[in-house]
Amino acid sequence: MKPIVQISLDLTSIDEALSTAALALRAGVDWLEAGTPLILAEGLHGVRRLRAAFPGVPIVADLKTMDGGYLEAEMMARGGATHVVVMARAHPETIKCVVRAGRDFGVKVMGDNMVCPDMVDGAKMLEDLGCDYIVHHIGYDERRGIAAQGKPMPSPLDRLREVVQAVRIPVQAVGGLSLEQAVQCPAYGAPLVVLGAPLTIDADAFKTASGNLEDSLRLICEKVHSYGDV
Repeated sequence: MKPIVQISLDLTSIDEALSTAALALRAGVDWLEAGTPLILAEGLHGVRRLRAAFPGVPIVADLKTMDGGYLEAEMMARGGATHVVVMARAHPETIKCVVRAGRDFGVKVMGDNMVCPDMVDGAKMLEDLGCDYIVHHIGYDERRGIAAQGKPMPSPLDRLREVVQAVRIPVQAVGGLSLEQAVQCPAYGAPLVVLGAPLTIDADAFKTASGNLEDSLRLICEKVHSYGDV
């Protein structure tokens, strides 16, 4: 697939999320993500507000579903989400339920392999169970905790090529990437580029990052969208 830029709205205010989303779309971002902090703070109401404000724009609901998969996916689909996220560490029956709801309500399912004992095996399992995309993910607490012990901070780039080669569905890499690393993801075979904490969002305060965000996003989008052009 052609490279896609997705912005993660990891904010706790729907008004700030709406203004950040509008800015991002002006800059050329393709998909919006209702990040987990936004869903925790605003719930389904937040997804509905995003859908009302931006009709026709893909919206990822980062539910990190672990149980009650069918109902959670149904709720978000009815609220306007086009993509939902289920965790590989959930029971296989939960993943199957989310996939079934995706088929029933016309939403795509993104399977997240965070904290899998083997990230490649986790991605393959998610594909086998019917997910449409893989989120190859090193978690926030995991990264920071390991770094605090004086050990090298893990990165999703460490095994990204292996994950991409192991599955036939599109992959995105999430977790502590620098801007330069995020822009390079299509070169690894991962066409879904996610911008969020700490790239465009303040990771500690969950508020819009300082600086000229729109110009920065425009430059990033141009670089990602031009990948592969001759």
